[in-house]
Amino acid sequence: MACISVHSLITALQLVAILLSVESSIHIYERDPFREVGNGYLVSGGSEGVASSRFIPLPRRAFRSTAHDGLSYIRFENITFWRSKAAADQHPTMAYNSGLVQIIIFEAADRDNIGGSPYGGQRAICCTSDLAKLEGCKQGEVIRTPSPTDANWPMVLNVHFRGRQLSAQLKKKEVYIKKTGMYNLFFISCDPKLKGMKVSGMTVWKNPDGYLPGRMSPLMKFYAIMTVAYILLSAIWCLQYVRHRQDVLPLQYCITGVITLGLLEMIFWYFDYAYFNITGARPVGLTTWVVTIGATRRTVSRLLILSISMGYGVARPTLGGLTTKVLLLGITYFVASILLNITEYVGIINDIAGRARVLLVLPDALLDAFLILWIFTSLSKTLEQLQVKRSSVKLDIYRQFSNALGITVIASAAWIGYEVYFKATDPFNERWQGGWIITAFWDILAFGLLCVICYLWAPSQSSQRYAYSEARGEDDDGETESLCNETPQGGIGLVKIERKEGSDSSDVEDDMQEAKRE
Repeated sequence: MACISVHSLITALQLVAILLSVESSIHIYERDPFREVGNGYLVSGGSEGVASSRFIPLPRRAFRSTAHDGLSYIRFENITFWRSKAAADQHPTMAYNSGLVQIIIFEAADRDNIGGSPYGGQRAICCTSDLAKLEGCKQGEVIRTPSPTDANWPMVLNVHFRGRQLSAQLKKKEVYIKKTGMYNLFFISCDPKLKGMKVSGMTVWKNPDGYLPGRMSPLMKFYAIMTVAYILLSAIWCLQYVRHRQDVLPLQYCITGVITLGLLEMIFWYFDYAYFNITGARPVGLTTWVVTIGATRRTVSRLLILSISMGYGVARPTLGGLTTKVLLLGITYFVASILLNITEYVGIINDIAGRARVLLVLPDALLDAFLILWIFTSLSKTLEQLQVKRSSVKLDIYRQFSNALGITVIASAAWIGYEVYFKATDPFNERWQGGWIITAFWDILAFGLLCVICYLWAPSQSSQRYAYSEARGEDDDGETESLCNETPQGGIGLVKIERKEGSDSSDVEDDMQEAKRE
């Protein structure tokens, strides 16, 4: 078999491990076949960020492990290797060692400690006859160079087949983690006779405070904080809502719905991670619920922003002929969003799901881009209408809203660029401890924009002044008051009001014609 460079080999192995990793701390192998890679055969056992143990229990001393016991380890349970009968029949019945499988655990920083080179050229993962002479490795085994910080790492566990047995099993074992890092696990065989071998069983990966993978662990605390933030926002909004319930606008009903969905989403995310942390497996039912709520919240939020940008409830009484288009866009976005989230959070992440995820990200991204374009186009028209109609109070609100929206879009674009840079410069997930911020930022940004909307359109005793009203029209409220105050002095005020009412009917007709054109 041809040798390949150790850098490209280990890179391929780690990227395969990341792509094949399941969103769980319990990795199950159901007779997974070994694949030929370089001059060896392997199966990826997983890749996770693990924090160091707070202590290491004494050997042969009974210790009952719990989720929050401060221990970090990788536990092997019922790991069994299966070979073909043809491979087993090649050995004597009483042979003590008729085949070797090695389990390799290494930190991403020690990836160059796996493999060797016979003459300074191409490197191989398995020891060859030339390497055995030059570097002193044992032919037919994985080449391992001890880490300068700990001679026992990378960790190698050997499992031998006996005689003509079709299977070989590793006894239940726990490998304690003494150093924080991104750890990779591989089952490797350098014996060509074991081609076609399979592995079954499972490994349990644990961090000091539970079974959540290290890169996801901070998210549980984050969602607890976000839950508190949404509760505070809900309390303030509800207080204003109850105090001024007689003056509530239809737009404020929509805002109430978005706040409620956001609160439910944060609560469900927290319980999803809490359950995951205790059991080591993601609850499919709960996760499905939370991604459904999340997709609904994102869809309603975007439609709310689009409706505000169109002037709904402020510059126009209804969306008119645009209602069907907005609803159709909302349904399309919801379907694309929920399919993407189910694939990412509920489904098993393997190479097929990885390709499927790319296909699902594309329509989601295109719909977001289309929404942004539609929102800013509509916002520009609404600002122009309010300026022409001299609605200074409403114009000021919309200018503040457009500024907040502009900042949000710029921040989103900048963060996408940072996210691409972050992932491109960290192919082995060595910066996994800060990876949670990538996910958290979007929830923080959405919450910030929601707070701005709540501030600008908060229920108050003057809410009706900002609403669209055929009776009052779209002129400045202060001007309306001054005209009415002149009425006792004669009939001039009545004439002005009549002219104003004529202007109102003209405005309504203009709005309806504009809705039809759009």
